Amino acid sequence: MPVNFDRLFSRHYEEVNGLRLHCVIGGPREGEPVILLHGWPQTWYVWRHVMPALAEAGYWTIAVDYRGAGDSDKPRDGYDKATMAADIRALAHAFGATRINLVGRDIGVMVAYAYAAQWPDEVAKLVMLDVPVPGTRVWNEAKAKADPQIWHFGLHQQRDIAEMLIAGHETEYILDFYKKRAYVSLADEDIAVYARAYAAPGGLRAGFELYRAFPEDERRFKAFMATKLSMPVLALAGDRSNGMSELEMAQELADNVQGGVVPNTGHWTPDENPEFLVEQLLRFFGHTQDVAQ
Repeated sequence: MPVNFDRLFSRHYEEVNGLRLHCVIGGPREGEPVILLHGWPQTWYVWRHVMPALAEAGYWTIAVDYRGAGDSDKPRDGYDKATMAADIRALAHAFGATRINLVGRDIGVMVAYAYAAQWPDEVAKLVMLDVPVPGTRVWNEAKAKADPQIWHFGLHQQRDIAEMLIAGHETEYILDFYKKRAYVSLADEDIAVYARAYAAPGGLRAGFELYRAFPEDERRFKAFMATKLSMPVLALAGDRSNGMSELEMAQELADNVQGGVVPNTGHWTPDENPEFLVEQLLRFFGHTQDVAQ
C-alpha cells in the first residue's frame, strides 16, 4: 500500500438499492468525482496505486466494491451490468454527485458502460480498461474464435459446479488465474488480498454470477448500442494482452474516443503499470488530447 494511503483515504459503507456497498474515499469533497470500478477477481484494492495521485491532484476519488465483491453485500441476484450500474448511480447520488468521471476495468468496464449508456448526461468522461463490452464486434470475435484467454467463461457459468470445484482452493485458483494473465511479476501477497475476498461466504457464487449474467448483458447492450455515447472516452489495454482491441471496441460504442496500448503490460493495467495509467488519467481528465496512441 502506498505510504500516504491511510492519510488520504477512509472506508465508507452506504445503503443503496436494498444492499450495502463498501467503498474507499479520499481527496477533496469539492473536487470532481472519479468513481473507480474493479473487475474479477478483484476488489477496490486494485486501485491502491492509482488513487493517491488522483486525490492529490484534487479529484474526489471513490473506489467501490461493486455488488457481490469485497466488503459489499452479496445478494443472490442482480448481477446483470445494467442493475449493477444502477447501484453505482445510487451510490453517487447518495454522495451528492450527479455528474462523475467513471473508470472501469474488466467487469467494471461493463458496469461503467451500462451507467454511461443509461444516464449519459451524468457521466462527464468515461475510461475503459482491459476488456471489451458484451455484444460488440470485438467481444463476438473473441468468443467465435474461442480465445484461450476466455476459457473460464464456460466454467464460471456452470452454476454450483464451478463453486464446488473451486471452493477451498480460492488462493491457488486466483494466483494461477492472475499470474497467467500478467506480464509484470505481481506480489503473491497482493493477489492473496483478492483470493481472501472471494473465499468469504458467498464470494465465489457472487463472482461467478457476473459471468452467468453475460447473455442478459449482451441483450441489453445491443439495445444500448443503438445510440452512441457522446462523452469523451479513453480506452486502454496492455500491449501483452488485448492491445488495440479495447480502442477498437470503444469506437463501436462512442463518437469521441481516444486511447491505445499500455506498454509492457498484461491484463491487469492498474496492478502492472499504475504509473502509466495515472499519467493517462490525469491528462485525460484535465485535457482531451495527447493520450496514448
